[in-house]
Amino acid sequence: MCGIFGYVGNKPARKILIDGLRTLEYRGYDSAGIFTPRGGVIQAVGPIAALEECLLVDDSSVAGIAHTRWATHGAPTLANAHPHHDATESIWIVHNGIIENYQELKEELAADGVTFYSDTDTEVLAKLIGRQRADTLQAAVVVALARVRGTYGLVAMHVDRPDELIVARMGSPIVLGVGSGEHFVSSDPAALLPHTKTVLYLEDGEVAVVSASACNISTLDGVHRQKATETIVGEAAQLQKQGFAHFMLKEIHEAPEVIENAIRGRLMAEEGTVKLGGIEPYLEVFSKLDRLTIVGCGSAYYAGLVGKYLLEEYAGLPVEVELASEYRYKRNYHLGNTAVLAVSQSGETADTLAAVRKAKAAGILTLGIVNVVGSSVARETDAGIYTHAGPEVAVASTKAFLSQITVFALLAILLGRQRQLSAENGKELIQALTELPQSIQKTLALSSYIAEIAKKYAHTRNMMFIGRTFHAPLAYEGALKLKEVSYLHAEGYAGGELKHGSIAMLDAEFPIVTLVPQDAVYEKMLANISEVQARSAPVIAIGTEGDTLLPKTVDDVILVPKVHEMLQPIISAIPLQLLAYHVGVAKGLNVDRPRNLAKSVTVE
Repeated sequence: MCGIFGYVGNKPARKILIDGLRTLEYRGYDSAGIFTPRGGVIQAVGPIAALEECLLVDDSSVAGIAHTRWATHGAPTLANAHPHHDATESIWIVHNGIIENYQELKEELAADGVTFYSDTDTEVLAKLIGRQRADTLQAAVVVALARVRGTYGLVAMHVDRPDELIVARMGSPIVLGVGSGEHFVSSDPAALLPHTKTVLYLEDGEVAVVSASACNISTLDGVHRQKATETIVGEAAQLQKQGFAHFMLKEIHEAPEVIENAIRGRLMAEEGTVKLGGIEPYLEVFSKLDRLTIVGCGSAYYAGLVGKYLLEEYAGLPVEVELASEYRYKRNYHLGNTAVLAVSQSGETADTLAAVRKAKAAGILTLGIVNVVGSSVARETDAGIYTHAGPEVAVASTKAFLSQITVFALLAILLGRQRQLSAENGKELIQALTELPQSIQKTLALSSYIAEIAKKYAHTRNMMFIGRTFHAPLAYEGALKLKEVSYLHAEGYAGGELKHGSIAMLDAEFPIVTLVPQDAVYEKMLANISEVQARSAPVIAIGTEGDTLLPKTVDDVILVPKVHEMLQPIISAIPLQLLAYHVGVAKGLNVDRPRNLAKSVTVE
């Protein structure tokens, strides 16, 4: 989850390192630090701004490494902040991942007289590298890593070789940026956009020796690798707030553009179908699928639940949705022709990637729905679909979640046309997708109104969310968003489950958000509202325009445009995102950087 950044080149390194960390701060903000050959090590507890306040002395170094931490081993303290060093303070490293056998290695080193100053697994790795008898830092790193069990994205420097970085990867993302007389190292390609769009991706088990002029890659076994450079997509301006108070609000307001990007070039209106080039070679296989298993974590898992409803309703394809963190550890029975579809914004989610690898090991066709081009899930699945949502900086997923549902809608149309969906119905759905951005824009205009509702409930201690069919997963997602950015206790349920236990919690101090579009289960949801009101719980309802009954029935109502039932969850998600955002703001919290969280969960 931590963010690492490295630079070696012909420019002052410190500013480049700090700017890189600022972009990567979503990956962790418990502490931060940098090391440069002339400036030494500088560390601080808290966000990158705290580190910047410590940079009092000029530093002309043209190389260095930097780190922003999400705490795993050891509390967020100065002693535990990266970079860490070996016993002689000659070798400095930054690390993202978890060394599973660090305690065993630590005891072995301690018995040999090595002392430790931190609680981290990374210091153990630094000391282990420093104890190796090798002619070069690269050789020492390779020998040390042979003793390690776990995951790492690693960058190391030796004070005697200030013009060289040693980079290694196993399970944690690493991308190398190629410039003119300079190279960069990053946990995320987005952080490279201000400097270069030309990159090299390290694979698991690879190590690179990086200087200003060269980048030599080999395996841990010493086999040289010749890699072709790739071009990343995006603009540095996407990483700025562009006038919005927070990245989260900016990204919510990017929803219309996100939908347009997700469907651009993919709609075949005259045929009533869509074109998804990334999975086209497997269309014949899809037509014969007996079952699809979707795996994901957090918001991606909830997007998968929406996808299940879409694919079963419109494509007639049986679907099961699994938490990737559970799928990877349990026995899975794949009957008949089965495929596994992994959903991940970053494409680096450790549990999701492990689920993909487990499916591949079982000989199952693997697919991906990811946002980040060149990410691990994108590279390791057999085929996939990019969401094209652009960089998402706020920790709480908003636009990426909407893009994932949009891609599921596209997939439902494509597979539906193979199986049961008529051309006429396909054209209807495509027209609805085309009109969706305009309806989203109307929904976003409700932001100020939702902010007033948020202030009314900002200081409650509990909140519940309920919905049915397509909107049941939206209830789970709404509760998650509120928990993430406001720290309120929130729970999401399918509306029909309310009376099976959870209704016991409700009273006048326990407001409930109800998702009540005018669809096939509208009257069922009204019945749920009556049950809630009989227990004196305040009701906030999200309904659709033209509903004259709902405003007379509940305490607060948010009416959004009515669109095709298939796409209504996308519209309904936006007021849930805005409600969470405005509650967090009303409580004076940093909604972009919630406590204890990080954007890309690359540890297990």
